[in-house]
Amino acid sequence: MRTEATRPGDSLAALSPAESARLMAVMRDAALSRGRLPLPARPVIGQSWDRMLRLGLDPDRGHDRGLLSLDELERRRRATRLADVLPTLHSGLLEAAEAARHIMIIADADGRVLWIDGHRGIRRHAEGIALTEGAHWAEETAGTSGIGTALAVRAPVRVHSAEHFVRAFHTWSCAAAPVRDPRDGQLLGVIDISGPAPTAHPTVLSLVTATARWAEGELRLAHSRELDALRALAAPVLARIPGKAAVVDRHGWVAAVTGISPQDHRLPLPKAAREAPYGPVWLPSLGTCAVEPLPGGHLLRVLDGEDGDRAPAGTGHLVLDVRHRHHWSLTFSGPSGTWTHGLSARHAELLLVLTAHPEGRTAAQLAHDLFGDPTRTVTVRAALSRLRGQLGAVLAHRPYRFADHIRVEVLEPDRRQDLLPFSVAPAVDRLRD
Repeated sequence: MRTEATRPGDSLAALSPAESARLMAVMRDAALSRGRLPLPARPVIGQSWDRMLRLGLDPDRGHDRGLLSLDELERRRRATRLADVLPTLHSGLLEAAEAARHIMIIADADGRVLWIDGHRGIRRHAEGIALTEGAHWAEETAGTSGIGTALAVRAPVRVHSAEHFVRAFHTWSCAAAPVRDPRDGQLLGVIDISGPAPTAHPTVLSLVTATARWAEGELRLAHSRELDALRALAAPVLARIPGKAAVVDRHGWVAAVTGISPQDHRLPLPKAAREAPYGPVWLPSLGTCAVEPLPGGHLLRVLDGEDGDRAPAGTGHLVLDVRHRHHWSLTFSGPSGTWTHGLSARHAELLLVLTAHPEGRTAAQLAHDLFGDPTRTVTVRAALSRLRGQLGAVLAHRPYRFADHIRVEVLEPDRRQDLLPFSVAPAVDRLRD
């Protein structure tokens, strides 16, 4: 979309709420027609509008946000770790939401609304736009919104008035922040405060973000207590083992070791450990291990004669799965086993770019690929250092590339336009085209 050059002092912040809402509506209409915008939209909003145009979403009503059955809603509520921090979320947000005549919303990683609480009159008003428990509020159904866009970009987002892609939501303002599971980095969902646009305050985003971080801190403390319990159990077990071994929890976090010094605090846990918890399996940082179950985790015994820095003989098969909007993974299969590693947004971008350049990329080239700025090599090297610590022999360097013994396959979404939709990296944008 094109934007006109802005004059000094031209900004939405300088306008009254009514004038700002009218100008945002003009900007949205111009974006829908691919015309010239009187002012540039905020990047997070403009990029979301572009995604909605690529999806062909109805700009007036969105798509059907059909409700979950009551049984499925209850199943999701019981399964999510967000339930463990409900008291924290309520104490951080509910009183403020009610005082501002707003509502508090908790949605899972699929954009399904699990809980709504807050001002009773606004809750009734929300039912008119299908903002109810069990409804689907991901971007592909509801367009640009606090819930959907925070899920898409995995960052705190405020969407005000006509910044919503769907016209039916222009009387609303919402602020949302994602909550991640500190054990594996996976997105648990988002927390959101929504209400009438005229009474919304910009600082609500700071409150929502702080509460999300508070909830993640509570989950991190709970995980620390779990590791302490596993560590106490592991001590006598490891004392009886003469060789190299590690005790990890079900997510691969290291509780205790003997005879080894892992490069990272977390090891990619093989599928075999979850499906049939007995080795041998191969781990990039340890080599071939026997895997035995422990209450709350696994014992990994490094088998003699295996070099932990070397992949097993033969060609390994690596699958980079970027089909989904919010979940990405790397799965390695070789002669000694299979493991799957969940990826962060940045790591998914890096690995996808490397698959497009099997000859390898320098740090400067990757910085240009991701940021359009070849000088940002420190950020790239830090991300790749962590990746190599997690993936071991899978990645080579000088230049950065997949190791020679690895055969790489990429699983992409049905439409290339949906490839890592959150990403604004120039290289990913080229791959979409």
